[in-house]
Amino acid sequence: MRRFIILLTLISIIFANSCKKENMKDLEILVPPKAEKIAKELIIHDDTRIDNYYWLNDRENPKVVNYLNEENDYFEKNTAHTKKFQDNLFEEMKGRIKEDDESVPYKKDGYFYITRYEKGKQYPIHTRKKGDLKAEEEVLFDVNKMSEGHDYYALVGLNVSENNKLVSFAVDTVSRRQYDLQFKNLETNEIYPDVIKNTTGGSAWASDNKTIFYTKKDPVTLRSDKIYKHILGTDASKDVLIYEENDDTFGTSVYKSKSKKYIVIGSYNTLSNEYRFIDADKPNDTFKIIQPRERNLEYGVLHYGDYFYILTNKDEAKNFKLMKTPVTKTGKDNWIDVIPHREETLLEDVSVFKDYLVIEERSNGLNKIRIKRWDNKEDYYISVDEETYSVGVLGNPEFDTDLLRYSYNSLTTPNSVIDFNMKDRSKEVKKEQEILGGKFDKNNYKSERIWATTRDDNKVAISLVYHKDTEICGNTPLLLYAYGSYGYTMEDRFSSTRLSLLDRGFAFAIAHVRGGEYLGRSWYEDGKMFNKKNTFTDFIDAAKYLIENKYTSAKHLYAEGGSAGGLLMGAIVNMNSELFNGVIAAVPFVDVVTTMLDDSIPLTTGEYDEWGNPNEKEAYKYMLSYSPYDNVTAKSYPNMLVTTGLHDSQVQYFEPAKWVAKLRELKTDNNLLLMHTDMETGHGGASGRFDALKEIARDYTFLFDLENINR
Repeated sequence: MRRFIILLTLISIIFANSCKKENMKDLEILVPPKAEKIAKELIIHDDTRIDNYYWLNDRENPKVVNYLNEENDYFEKNTAHTKKFQDNLFEEMKGRIKEDDESVPYKKDGYFYITRYEKGKQYPIHTRKKGDLKAEEEVLFDVNKMSEGHDYYALVGLNVSENNKLVSFAVDTVSRRQYDLQFKNLETNEIYPDVIKNTTGGSAWASDNKTIFYTKKDPVTLRSDKIYKHILGTDASKDVLIYEENDDTFGTSVYKSKSKKYIVIGSYNTLSNEYRFIDADKPNDTFKIIQPRERNLEYGVLHYGDYFYILTNKDEAKNFKLMKTPVTKTGKDNWIDVIPHREETLLEDVSVFKDYLVIEERSNGLNKIRIKRWDNKEDYYISVDEETYSVGVLGNPEFDTDLLRYSYNSLTTPNSVIDFNMKDRSKEVKKEQEILGGKFDKNNYKSERIWATTRDDNKVAISLVYHKDTEICGNTPLLLYAYGSYGYTMEDRFSSTRLSLLDRGFAFAIAHVRGGEYLGRSWYEDGKMFNKKNTFTDFIDAAKYLIENKYTSAKHLYAEGGSAGGLLMGAIVNMNSELFNGVIAAVPFVDVVTTMLDDSIPLTTGEYDEWGNPNEKEAYKYMLSYSPYDNVTAKSYPNMLVTTGLHDSQVQYFEPAKWVAKLRELKTDNNLLLMHTDMETGHGGASGRFDALKEIARDYTFLFDLENINR
């Protein structure tokens, strides 16, 4: 049951579906927060923008914190009547999860590694067993104990040395993705005093088991810009700077090849890569460049035998191809084809084994796993039966093995971890995601893939799932989701939490819009830079298709997106707000121009080739034409829920805060506009596995309330 209480000009009160509410209490008139307007002129290219809410860009300002708290209080009051439902949804979703669960063990250097959870606990316990799964368990980290006293706790980057005696790990207690790198002796359980601040969390051990390479971040922009060498037991302040990435449009990282032969430093931006390497046995050597960076030359590196294998777009191989080059002659003039470029197939990734090359491809939107022997005696695909699905190769750290581990799931099929014998082609399902509660039956759900025609005569795939008893018609509530940036493809994956939507009559759909790589590299390039608006119009055209073909109607259509997908949400409500009854925008990137003009903000300089550089006039004009914050006007907007985190390092909290303030000022409707700021977390939300469910329950009750669904 929902209740909207709104202050109108005549102090009248409008009720939305509240006539059925029993024992109604006295109604309270809720006045939304009103952010102070302090005009700031932003001038560039002879153009002046007035930003009345620029002052919110200061998390240390008590006035800013007070405003965020006022918005949170307004959110709490407007959703108070749903709190019991939220609690019930949380328990329902939690009840589907096997609390005392554990991962499928994987083998590396003679040990089986396992991550397990205990009933009622938020965080994982990382363990291993030597030689045999019947061996005694060795607890590496109990994150439940480590996280005590912290509102947020993330443990990442677990990396065991070659002699199996040491492990590096990294911790973030702020949710800013600035990790403290530390080391533990696995024989004595001693955590060494070495603490290296402000790292990415990743590391690479040299073969001597005492030298470790790691990446530090710029403390302001958070760009990964420096590679250091640390000797265990020495003062971190004396660590040697090995490499510095001086081009502020690039980031850098370091890793060890699967063959364990080389330490590799990578530099990357949207359009270019550069790698350099040393022998892992010689950590004091000077790194040698594989191929110097060139604009529009992308490549990645794997090592096998006497060759580096290069996944690249060289020679206009838009969908990428696989090449190889001798370790002694690494420049691009020495590269030769292993798997040629194909117009209809995107080559996404490759994995190397002693006898096999494993290739991950995508064609017509669907991903496939291809197995190819190095001696060319076999070349085949792993079979898949469903119409739409997600399949992907997992870690596979072992090199000399015939077993390939991969995952498989779909919108209706829970995730399975499968060991595939590449020699005899047999499969063993090691684990299928267990859905507790006794109610789940995959046969109760239907999925399909439909294609919407866009205004420029392209075809956008829409993956759809719903309960078999749900009548698909104009009255069907439908949640349409999309992302559409960075070439990231939204997979058709199973979600146990989504069952709470489907079981209450909602349909759920993913629009595979341009900006992702669902239909290959061209699909991505057609949704970035000066083609970015295609992402928005694809989503709108998909929404119109669903309405016109009676999958739903504008009264029952909802949209959701996060981060760059939140930008998508901001654009569509400016362009075609009438198509949607409600919108959820999570950590939305909505102040595009101002953010991309501020090179002190994390991620800015490295993303000029994704969005454009507004210091250039044409890019500025194009970005300004769609930037959600800059294009808010006096008109009607859908019911909206906007979420953010105070410590977000990817999309700063002030972008959604400013956007909501401006929407409150200009919108002409009486629809709900709610903002929730998590004052303890960042871009990824809560760190505990159960706390994350509370966020989903919050979002779902927002949708259910609009549909008058109250249980």
